[in-house]
Amino acid sequence: MGTTPTEVLAFPNIKAIVRDNGTAEVVVAGNSRVVPDGDTLQDLRNNALALVVGEAKTLQRPVRVQIEDPEGHGELIVHPDNKIESVSYEPRPARRRTQAPATTPETAAPAVIETVPVTSPEPIPAPAQPATVEQTAAAVDRQPWPPTPVDPEVNADVPAASEVTSSNGQRITDAEVPQAAVAASEEPLTRRSLKETSFLVSAPVLEPATQGWRGSLTRLGFRMDPSAEELSEREDIRTVSQHWPGPRKIAVVNRKGGANKTPTVVNLCAVFARYGGGPVLAWDNNESQGTLGWRTEQGPHNASVLDLVDSSTRLLSPEANSADLAHFVHHQTADKFDVLRSDENEEGDHEVTAEEVDIVHRVATKYYRMIVMDSGNTARSANWRRMIHHTDQLVVPVTAMEDRAEAARLTLQTLESRGGHDAELARNAVVIVSESTDARRGMTGDALKRAKAEAQRIADGFAPLVRAVVRIPYDPALVNGPIRYEALQPATQRAWLAAAAAVAKGF
Repeated sequence: MGTTPTEVLAFPNIKAIVRDNGTAEVVVAGNSRVVPDGDTLQDLRNNALALVVGEAKTLQRPVRVQIEDPEGHGELIVHPDNKIESVSYEPRPARRRTQAPATTPETAAPAVIETVPVTSPEPIPAPAQPATVEQTAAAVDRQPWPPTPVDPEVNADVPAASEVTSSNGQRITDAEVPQAAVAASEEPLTRRSLKETSFLVSAPVLEPATQGWRGSLTRLGFRMDPSAEELSEREDIRTVSQHWPGPRKIAVVNRKGGANKTPTVVNLCAVFARYGGGPVLAWDNNESQGTLGWRTEQGPHNASVLDLVDSSTRLLSPEANSADLAHFVHHQTADKFDVLRSDENEEGDHEVTAEEVDIVHRVATKYYRMIVMDSGNTARSANWRRMIHHTDQLVVPVTAMEDRAEAARLTLQTLESRGGHDAELARNAVVIVSESTDARRGMTGDALKRAKAEAQRIADGFAPLVRAVVRIPYDPALVNGPIRYEALQPATQRAWLAAAAAVAKGF
């Protein structure tokens, strides 16, 4: 089955240009690469395609390429496995001539060839001794860029070649008939509309690699394209850096305590705030006393959600400004988001009501683009249900332990059974599976393998039930004390970036 153009990213912008003077170039995101010489027009096409296949192999995915040669222009889809698919091809209109020229093998339209032996160069770690296209141009079959077949209805009135003669009585050959018919029926070219013309480059220039050995070579002066892993990371960063129209609200829920809800809230907020999706608020929406304040940095006061509720009239007035919130929220100086703590009075005699959730929601959405809500363990409580009413995206954290996983499943089941908005949140949920916080303590060898296998088993179990599942590796920086994003291991940071991107794709 072929690939549709909409299934293939248009980034980077790639063009393959073959000129009638015997030269050709491939332009990738604005960077030109000279195509090796060829004896014929088809040789130049093949050599250009070989460079594009090499680009697809580097990106490890199909790419779209705009093609242009003396005979026409169109679009191809080029796969890393050397498969070439023709999306479109439009022959160039023939210019008016007083007499049809004699047809030679060089001027005749090329036949549609099933396969052409060409191969693409493998990605190379350094510019020294690169393999040439000519050295590898005989190993792979691929479809060339053919002109589109002639529509039979267009030439329905054109007689057979054997019946056509020129004005001077000479017989026109089979190869000359289509060209003569086109020349006779072609209309003069008209001036192009200024509204349909632009000199701006639509695609951004692909920045060189900054990571791994490719990044090292770039810093030494050898410009290298980024790896597939670096491109994936860049795409996740772009996804979480969006500014959506209107605030977005995320609820982090699991009916079981110890399921990693609070670390999930902290790390999602850190990713969104660090990459420009802010201002971001972490809101502890526990019924009484939650733990979000224990795992984050405290500001120069002891204010909680109840203090904000008491001052909501002033905060919602036209005279209020964002700086007034500093009296109620606790700013995270390194991770750049704010925390609204739950009530921490010693008596613990106040349970947040649905009406108070509405008040906090009005204040929060006035001042923040992104609101990530921590929650308690009671799906029946008024504040929990009201939180769900305001939620745009549901996140269900779970550690690699069967009771936490079962509680997560029951949480989703409860929401699905309620129907409507709640059921839609459950179907579109993102499940984040973290390796148990004590999975690595005293574990070696087979025990560690079993712990990782359990995390994978739980992730696989949730995959058909929700929109996305992301795994987070064990990290000692998440076990105790305040959580700092910079204290996490690089693999853990990358996993949380992927988790935040999965969440953002649901907005």
